[in-house]
Amino acid sequence: MNVTSEQLPKNQIKLTIELTTDELKPHLTAAAEKISKTVKIAGFREGKAPLDVVMRNAGEMRVYQEAAELAVKATFPKAVTQEKLTTIGSPEVSVEKIAPNNTFVYTATVTLLPSTNLCDYKAVKVEKKAVAVEQKEIDDALANLQKMLGKEKRVMRPAQKGDKVEADIQTFRDKIPVDGGESKSQPIQLGEGSFVPGFEERIIGMKEGETREFTLTFPKEYHQKDMAGKPVEFKVKVNSVFEIEKPELNDKFAKTIGKFEKLDDLKKQIEENIKREKRDKEHQRWELSMIDEIIAKSTFGELPQMMIDAELDKMMHELEHNVTEQGMKFDDYLTSIKKSTDDLKKEFEPRAEKRVKAALIMRKIVKEEKITVDDKEIDSEVNIGKERYKEDKDVLKKIDSDEYRDYLRTVLSGKKVFKLLAGKDAN
Repeated sequence: MNVTSEQLPKNQIKLTIELTTDELKPHLTAAAEKISKTVKIAGFREGKAPLDVVMRNAGEMRVYQEAAELAVKATFPKAVTQEKLTTIGSPEVSVEKIAPNNTFVYTATVTLLPSTNLCDYKAVKVEKKAVAVEQKEIDDALANLQKMLGKEKRVMRPAQKGDKVEADIQTFRDKIPVDGGESKSQPIQLGEGSFVPGFEERIIGMKEGETREFTLTFPKEYHQKDMAGKPVEFKVKVNSVFEIEKPELNDKFAKTIGKFEKLDDLKKQIEENIKREKRDKEHQRWELSMIDEIIAKSTFGELPQMMIDAELDKMMHELEHNVTEQGMKFDDYLTSIKKSTDDLKKEFEPRAEKRVKAALIMRKIVKEEKITVDDKEIDSEVNIGKERYKEDKDVLKKIDSDEYRDYLRTVLSGKKVFKLLAGKDAN
């Protein structure tokens, strides 16, 4: 097999691969066997007719075309290995010459993994910030638990901060109803700041059955661009007012939350939970900062567009998932921000490029440090996942897939890279 290469723009390479008649012959034999399984040939069992007989019955060029496909599948990986290339994606194949008693020539244009010249990554240092929990954070968590366990009591007095009201809301711009701006019996928790600034303050003091009209200017950064920074008129009718009776914070309250004998035990658990969450966030910040520093000090070959596009597709999928998780249709979200998927992809492209560079860095460090993840480590993670989602058949099916094992291998090797960057033994 003779292989010649030609460097192309955008980090692509064109391989010209030539097979002699002898090298092509096994593929012709395999092609004849494959064809004879679908073409009935008198005097021969299925798949047993010799090459010359199959050519006479099925057509010489059909056999050669089938052989060409088999030859490409068998020889392209060998050519890549021979040329010591690291490719991504599938090759674009073009048959240049195929004829009886002639060499077989084809070209394969493929994208190369871009070069990555790493900086001295072990010398890169990013300091981890100390994590502390303030008393207010514990108090706020306790207040939220109180609210969750609170009981609603309908009252006939004016609404106060901390009450819940149910109200009919109509929204207008220049006295014209806003599309989708009307809601019936909308629950509003006064004091939470879930609505437009100033809205909840206007509801305070209203009684059941009372109607009030007022105008508010929407924030300039409001997600609906046609309303951002604009005056909007509201007509609100309060249907009911509920006082929230919160349980007293004591040992009895702690016992209703979980297996806590005393309120102090609950407070300690809340403090530990908050501290753990803060540690996780700080670790994520540290990881991102480390990668940013290494990217800034390293150099990269031209990034193939296919890698950037693949990352953009992932980012769009992540965004769509987050939007739908919040109960909103993705198309409605795009309409609300007045952008198309192409607009978002254009905005996301710099971040996608950084994510591609981060993946290249991780891959290079794994290779240079000879970091490995064995099957036992992956099996352990798979078993944890199976136990966690044992009631969900769809998730269990995904956990058992080869794709999920590949994903775990990437995640676990990434953890080992960051362990190394933190100055610890990766294995």
